[in-house]
Amino acid sequence: MSTTTAGICFAGSLVLALAVVYRPLGDHMYRVFTGTRHTRAEKLIYRLIGVRPDAEQTWGVYARGVLAFSVVSILLLYALQRLQNHLMLSLGFKPVVAHQAWNTAISFTTNTNWQSYSGESTMGHLVQMAGLAVQNFVSAAVGIAVAIALVRGFARKRTEHLGNFWVDLVRANLRILLPIAVVGAIALIAGGAVQNFHDPHTIQTLTGAKQTITGGPVASQEVIKELGTNGGGFYNANSAHPFENPATWTNWIEIFLILMISFSLPRTFGRMVGSNRQGYAIVSVMAVLAVISMTLIMSFQLAHHGTVPTAVGSSMEGVETRFGVANSATFADATTLTSTGAVDSFHDSYTSLGGMMTMFNMMLGEVAPGGTGSGLYGMLILAVITVFVAGLMVGRTPEYLGKKIGSREIKFAAAYFLVTPVCVLVGTAFAMALPGERAGMLNGGPHGLSEVLYAFTSASNNNGSAFAGLTVNTPWYDTALGLAMVFGRFLPMIFVLALAGSLAKQGLTPASEGTLPTHRPQFVAMVAGVTVVLVALTFLPALALGPLAEGIH
Repeated sequence: MSTTTAGICFAGSLVLALAVVYRPLGDHMYRVFTGTRHTRAEKLIYRLIGVRPDAEQTWGVYARGVLAFSVVSILLLYALQRLQNHLMLSLGFKPVVAHQAWNTAISFTTNTNWQSYSGESTMGHLVQMAGLAVQNFVSAAVGIAVAIALVRGFARKRTEHLGNFWVDLVRANLRILLPIAVVGAIALIAGGAVQNFHDPHTIQTLTGAKQTITGGPVASQEVIKELGTNGGGFYNANSAHPFENPATWTNWIEIFLILMISFSLPRTFGRMVGSNRQGYAIVSVMAVLAVISMTLIMSFQLAHHGTVPTAVGSSMEGVETRFGVANSATFADATTLTSTGAVDSFHDSYTSLGGMMTMFNMMLGEVAPGGTGSGLYGMLILAVITVFVAGLMVGRTPEYLGKKIGSREIKFAAAYFLVTPVCVLVGTAFAMALPGERAGMLNGGPHGLSEVLYAFTSASNNNGSAFAGLTVNTPWYDTALGLAMVFGRFLPMIFVLALAGSLAKQGLTPASEGTLPTHRPQFVAMVAGVTVVLVALTFLPALALGPLAEGIH
């Protein structure tokens, strides 16, 4: 079997598996967020944090809950890092320096998991488990909660209430993320991922050389970071390390975990708004964009111009030989189409156009299928923009799911879309304008610009992956990228919740002959087209100076 055929079979099996879980997992999440009964464990948590679970919240109260929980999470994670030398299971590591602790606390709380350090030599087991791994769960659950609040805005009428943030947060963790993580962790342990509490020690290899082996809670943390669509690895090599990702089939499992919740949430959306066809339309847009992206990145990596790549039939530079080019390209595509950031190959070593695709995936807003929750609400924002554009074309007030998209609603949607480009382009411009920060680039010319552009694209979209040729462990980069993560995460959430509140107050407008059908293939094509055009208009000049210029050099 050729490499190309094997890669197609690998990707095809993922598509089949995602199609199989779409309905049962989506229906399960629908029951989770529409049920009225609370489990004993949930009641205990509500009692401990002083929450009335049956009390509904307006969008403003819901947003304050999101922000308050996130601020407390940042402070606690920062404190854990700064005090780790006084904590148990610290492995003798020193406190994390202030600017790096700030960056890491922001990173994991915003569901980014950008790492400017090597986890195995910087963080003790307690910080990894009680700090980073916990945030892999709860930050993902925050994204799901905000998405569900937006769906309620479409589904409800003449009300100010969007549910209860604390209930959504707890249920997402206890009923969705934790159960799947337990099963996934067992599968990875069976495949050879390490799960222990051993301190670093030296072993004698078969060749007689000494090698340091760092034990740790790797298997569970690996599943959590993939399931929560976070990056961040226990080892600096991330999912290319055999202790984290031992075999081809565990590589498949990790990609599947990255995609499964985000691709199933449209089913939950369809059930909640009372039309499964609407869910199929949204997941179809995601699938179309994902398939096109995967086809392009695999093609660029398997057959690229250049003497060596042409001679061997693909670009093996920076690719783990256990997985090969095609499977690594699939992982890279999945991790940048979602807000994951985990990698099993070196994106900085990708071909110029292959590396461009990883950036373009993030620039799309990570909506195909996107992060847990953030992918769904990002796609729904794009659907709102699409019906607004269509309404202008036919001279009719735009409507989506029976809700009118007026000036107030489109302002929230437009503000949501503009946040990320501002963070990416302004951050990149400052970094390139400052001589000291330009010195942090490993490469000059177009590829050096690509390294900086990738860093701010990853941070602003809460992805977490990197080209890695850029030295970012400096006070300036830790601060600037931290700010990009904060603004890129929480400003869009506020706009999403404000839009949800505005929609929930409306009544339902009956469909008429002039209503744009939003469940047909034409609408799927329109949303996909609007998404690509908006991103191209925004980022094409930057891409032309970076990866495109490198590709034609």
